[in-house]
Amino acid sequence: MGDKKKIKVLVVDDEPDIVEILKYNLQKEGYDVETAEDGIKAVKKASKFHPDVILLDIMMPNQDGVETCLQIRQIPELKNTFIIFLTARMEEYSEVAAFDVGADDYITKPIKPRALMSRIAALFRRESKKEQEQSQISIRDLVIDRGSYTIEKSGKTIALPKKEFELLFFLAKNPNMVFSRDELLQNIWGADVFVLARTVDVHIRKVREKIGDDYITTVKGVGYKFDLG
Repeated sequence: MGDKKKIKVLVVDDEPDIVEILKYNLQKEGYDVETAEDGIKAVKKASKFHPDVILLDIMMPNQDGVETCLQIRQIPELKNTFIIFLTARMEEYSEVAAFDVGADDYITKPIKPRALMSRIAALFRRESKKEQEQSQISIRDLVIDRGSYTIEKSGKTIALPKKEFELLFFLAKNPNMVFSRDELLQNIWGADVFVLARTVDVHIRKVREKIGDDYITTVKGVGYKFDLG
């Protein structure tokens, strides 16, 4: 994954000029690039191309980026694919929706190619660092496995989307330590990704829905912790 020549990028946007600019700059950096002009075609192409990174516009004909991201995240082979939303929309609800369906980053237009390349490189650096960390945690009645992004609870396997898993894994490897929303944003999404604090709350709620309410405790006015019980 460290060799750019092996990294595959799918660019999805209904504006031909943007697609052409991004494709040119990505290929110049050595990436293998495919394109799609709407969400429906993007899902089909992603299923065959198996990109490492998807640059995904939100406002598109036939199927928007949020629905497209949701469908892509349901394809097992693409569970580790980075998805970066590209959008001209600045409304808060668009950002929350993007991260809610599994986006890794969110970049507003007009896009500066050099800045985009830097963001892609940062995603891979963070992933490489995580791969070197402990791969499995057994805590209380949970076995949390980074290799498969799954949780085993009382013999039942629970699959979690990438960011929900990383949030749980981070809290579980630091049990009884309280982390603020800002600290969780920095550790899970990275300092170079702008994410609303509300995004953490949404992800915590989803994790609790899947594993139960008695693992992650809310410390009022401070943040969250994994409770050893």
